Amino acid sequence: MLWFLLSFLTAFFEAIKDVFGKQGLKNNDEYVVSWALTFFCALFLIPFTILFKIPPLGNLFWISLAIGGTLNTISTLLYIKAIKESDLSLTLPMIALTPLFMVITSPLIVGEWPDKFDLMGIVLLVIGSYLLNIKEKSKGYLAPFQALVQTKGPRYMLIVAFIWSITSNFDKVGVQNSSPVFWVMALFIVMTLMLLPILLFKTSQPAKKIIKGLPVLLAMGLCCALAVIFQMQALTMTLVVKVIAIKRTSVLMGVLLGYFIFKEKGIKERFLGSATMIVGVLFMTLF
Repeated sequence: MLWFLLSFLTAFFEAIKDVFGKQGLKNNDEYVVSWALTFFCALFLIPFTILFKIPPLGNLFWISLAIGGTLNTISTLLYIKAIKESDLSLTLPMIALTPLFMVITSPLIVGEWPDKFDLMGIVLLVIGSYLLNIKEKSKGYLAPFQALVQTKGPRYMLIVAFIWSITSNFDKVGVQNSSPVFWVMALFIVMTLMLLPILLFKTSQPAKKIIKGLPVLLAMGLCCALAVIFQMQALTMTLVVKVIAIKRTSVLMGVLLGYFIFKEKGIKERFLGSATMIVGVLFMTLF
């Protein structure tokens, strides 16, 4: 059951990374936090890439890296914007909708089609997202969905979930044409390079701000790297779907951490909605 422990640690450090990201946004803008996340994560991953050695690269590696790097750069900015604009307990559950979008993108990109368990999972994902804002029901039956779309944080994270439904397929191609650790490191390096001109254009004196917020930003990058490392190790011991299913529990951890650390409100309905969405993810990944 070592794979389960490693998968759980992946989820844990994913959730802690988001807490440090939210904390870092108190004194920095989203451009500083986004660049710091990719830079420090890549920095911590380099030694592990050297340890596991550089693999031979397949023909589709560079194409996958260019597309995946570009899309993940956009999603990283939107991800950080999302947790800046809204509560963790409201934005993080939107990540669980990635499998819902993959029902559309996977058949088009890699020819994988949904089965009956996927459809059951979709129903649970929709119900869970409805429960996140069930308090809005008094304004109309569709009000909970409207509240999600109209609130900046969840709206940004919804776009992130859609982008990840695309990049997940390119991640698969990238790993097949290199290795898991090398792919992730290369991806974060490309994202760092793409975010750099945006950082320099949008933020004045970014170096000074990064140095000032270094402890929190460094911790965020370290948690990101640890999550990736634990995930890659878990993938060598069991099926990918099992690892990802456990990793998605980071949503529940993030909701609880948002409540205990940042005193976010509406914890009951948000936890119930998140838990329902996680069950939906389990249906789509384990059955």
